[in-house]
Amino acid sequence: MTNPTVFRIGGDLEVRRIGYGAMRLANAPHERSGRTAPIWTAPTDRADAVRLLRRAAELGVTLFDTADAYALGTNEELLAEALHPYRDGVVIATKAGVLRPSPTEWITHGHPAYLRQQAELSLRRLRTDRIDLFQLHRIDPEYPLEDQIGALKQLQEEGKVRHIGLSEVSVAELTAASAIAPITSVQNVYNLATRGHDPVIDHTAKAGIAFLPYFPVAMGAHAADGGPLAAVAAELGATRAQTALAWLLHRAPNIVPIPGTSSPAHLAENVAALGLTLTEEQFERIDAGA
Repeated sequence: MTNPTVFRIGGDLEVRRIGYGAMRLANAPHERSGRTAPIWTAPTDRADAVRLLRRAAELGVTLFDTADAYALGTNEELLAEALHPYRDGVVIATKAGVLRPSPTEWITHGHPAYLRQQAELSLRRLRTDRIDLFQLHRIDPEYPLEDQIGALKQLQEEGKVRHIGLSEVSVAELTAASAIAPITSVQNVYNLATRGHDPVIDHTAKAGIAFLPYFPVAMGAHAADGGPLAAVAAELGATRAQTALAWLLHRAPNIVPIPGTSSPAHLAENVAALGLTLTEEQFERIDAGA
């Protein structure tokens, strides 16, 4: 399988196929385990976070993913502080549809008026008049899907949103949403250790929809010494985390991993994974896990 270094979201937003997930800027440890942290407060050192984001852009990252729920909007403000005015080619993706009443609570809320309100607040925090990719953080079963997607479609028609995406959806949900408005991306958890969304990847690949896996570097048992991931990493002269990202890039041409980190070293390591190419045999060995 070919491994192009870019993908066009919605056919017109060209991004390099290693993005940056800004969730990790908000007090979130365990960046390579897949475990979640409160993601409630701003980073301890704001200047360090700004430097990291600017370094990501210097390394060629063009897709930056955030959400209004990360550090109660501070995450979006950090992106603007670091990257505004946005240079050509930089794509900002954000999300709405989750309430954060406390550090431990993530409550789905898809009332159309709320989604619109949050889009307006995100526009202000990001210092832009149009959000490149606005994603519904979660589908809310309490409200009709057509009302939730309809709110995003209205924002798109008003020029405040360029493209619409979804997060944590099934093929059936994606199909239903696509009948209401064009959906250009899906952001689901997916990595070597968590592969429940294989049908979604296959569906989006056929439809030309971007698949943005979060927690892409979590490896689980695949990270074990003596396993195929370690062996292929040694063959490539790469780290296991880089090889796990290379496996994702090989999996389907529409996959754009969005690893997050607060470490400059891990950032550079992640971006460098875009230069790795697996043979089909190496991919199959890792994929099989034996």
